[in-house]
Amino acid sequence: CCTSHAGGPAAPGGPDGTTRQTLTIVFLCVLWYIVSSSNNVIGKMILSEFPYPMTVTMIQLTSITVYSGPFFNLWGVRKYVDISWRYYFKFIVPLALGKFLASVTSHISIWKVPVSYAHTVKATMPLFTVILSRIILRERQTKPVYLSLVPIIVGVGIATLTELSFDVVGLISALIATMGFSLQNIFSKKVLKETGVHHLRLLHILGRLALFMFLPVWFYVDLFNVMKHPAITTGDYRVIALLFTDGVLNWLQNILAFSVLSLVTPLTYAVASASKRIFVIAISLFVLGNPVTWLNVLGMLVAILGVLCYNRAKYFARRTDTLLPYAYGPKAGAGGGGGGAGGDGNVGWRANPSPPSNLLTRSLIDAVQCT
Repeated sequence: CCTSHAGGPAAPGGPDGTTRQTLTIVFLCVLWYIVSSSNNVIGKMILSEFPYPMTVTMIQLTSITVYSGPFFNLWGVRKYVDISWRYYFKFIVPLALGKFLASVTSHISIWKVPVSYAHTVKATMPLFTVILSRIILRERQTKPVYLSLVPIIVGVGIATLTELSFDVVGLISALIATMGFSLQNIFSKKVLKETGVHHLRLLHILGRLALFMFLPVWFYVDLFNVMKHPAITTGDYRVIALLFTDGVLNWLQNILAFSVLSLVTPLTYAVASASKRIFVIAISLFVLGNPVTWLNVLGMLVAILGVLCYNRAKYFARRTDTLLPYAYGPKAGAGGGGGGAGGDGNVGWRANPSPPSNLLTRSLIDAVQCT
């Protein structure tokens, strides 16, 4: 996780600047790994004692809503763009709905099954993305992309068959959450492209909207049960502190993920993200101590290897698309020769010297959703 982004600003001060940037990236990656693994472990601890996944989700959405505005203004993140009400209800509201449902089902999964297994199932995200992109966008993938799905399916299958703490509800919840994150990826990239909204502002918009949309639902489903829970009636500050910490860590890991991605290439980020998943699985096994077999671990590693292969195949497929030579000059006439508006009738060819900046934008949501 130490390759600077090719399209980013040049490191000031020559070698010293490059070293400084490399150290910054390494520091952010390590911090991201620690925050993400802590968030997952604390989430499991909370749900084991306080089995209210919707409440945990609402606290995380509250954290996004409360902390993002002041922090983004301080950080200089560009302001919101104008979005028509029609577009808002057509895309933003469904995205907020999907964010809430995916988050709740994700919390149900780590409540019902070990964190390590839940994260292994989340490795199926590329499979859902490929299928849904084909159905919704009619998007075809390259052969290497399709082949990369094989180890993902095999790895998750091995992990499922050998999982000692298997639970059907946990598996289904993890799959629903992963499919929800995949749908968010597809439509979030569409919104980023069509509106020009900053990706962090989109995170804030969706978190805030999801919070207020589902506040009445939370009142009806969870509030009275939560108020009667021993942790609340007895003033168990440990659970309350864990809930607060979980909200802060969830918000912080989103910020760190975007920060790392802004400094490295999408491919480097993909490797770092897959490595982070290994780190989360390892830490959860060490801290929470859920029993596993070597075959179970093998399944997890094969699935993550498949994710790495998928990200690599997708990255090079995108580079091939953006680096294809293109013609400039007049349009071809009816007879197939040169003709059209302007120019001297010659057609020149050149390769795009570097991938356009939207190569990074197209990877932003793809890389962060399924944390």
